[in-house]
Amino acid sequence: MKPIYLILAFICFLLLNGSMFILDQREQALVVQFGQPMRVVREPGLHFKIPFAQDLIVFDKRVLDLNADPKELIAADQKRLIVDSFAKYRIVDPLKFYQTVRNEAGMRVRLNAILDSRLREVLGSVPLQALLTGEREKIMQDIKQKVNQEAKSFGIDVVDVRIMRADLPPTNSEAIFLRMQTERQREAKEFRAQGAEESQRIRSRADKERTIILAEAQKQSSLLRGAGEGKSTEIYTEAYSRDPEFYRFYRTLQAYRETLKNTDTTLILSQDSEFLKFFNDLTGK
Repeated sequence: MKPIYLILAFICFLLLNGSMFILDQREQALVVQFGQPMRVVREPGLHFKIPFAQDLIVFDKRVLDLNADPKELIAADQKRLIVDSFAKYRIVDPLKFYQTVRNEAGMRVRLNAILDSRLREVLGSVPLQALLTGEREKIMQDIKQKVNQEAKSFGIDVVDVRIMRADLPPTNSEAIFLRMQTERQREAKEFRAQGAEESQRIRSRADKERTIILAEAQKQSSLLRGAGEGKSTEIYTEAYSRDPEFYRFYRTLQAYRETLKNTDTTLILSQDSEFLKFFNDLTGK
């Protein structure tokens, strides 16, 4: 009889084990019977089902991520963009989720298509500059609302939609870089031209001031030279009037010194030359 008890105990264990299941607080489950959904279990803890006839499909309660594939879009100003985005969603209706997409893999395919469509719709109506300003937050909210409206039919709630990056295609980036480079070169030429113009203006002003200063100095020099020569002439005249003979003798000695100081020069004069009168007659008469 003991083997029969053991078999019965084993069968009871299998039945009991197959009828119980435990849900974690991060999980929710759908009980299906022969492929047909029977009930949704959301509360954590110990639960029961009909063994062998009913199966359990467990879904995550937490926020799930969808990293969308990069897409090339066209903004309202005809700028092409490479947009890399992601979405966060939560399964709120396991029954509807199971009936429409079956599992998370199916959900990712459907949600990726919805996100792609809504990104093209919204970003196609705004210029590229809007994504670089404070309007970006409003644009993201608009995309999230549109995606969430469609995603509700799958039993999910879209928590957030974000654009991680929005870059220009490589060809556009190169063209923009060349345009920026050309613009900077043009600005540099303008600055150099303005600098050269200002330099020429300063140089001209300095040359003008230099010419004025030199002219004034030459004027003062001429006035001083004229005054000095006048004073010199006055002194000579006064000295000559006091003793004309001595003055003539002094000037003749100066002439001798200037004329005869060069030993390489030979001077030939007649005896009765006026220039040699002080040698012929020391009295000067």
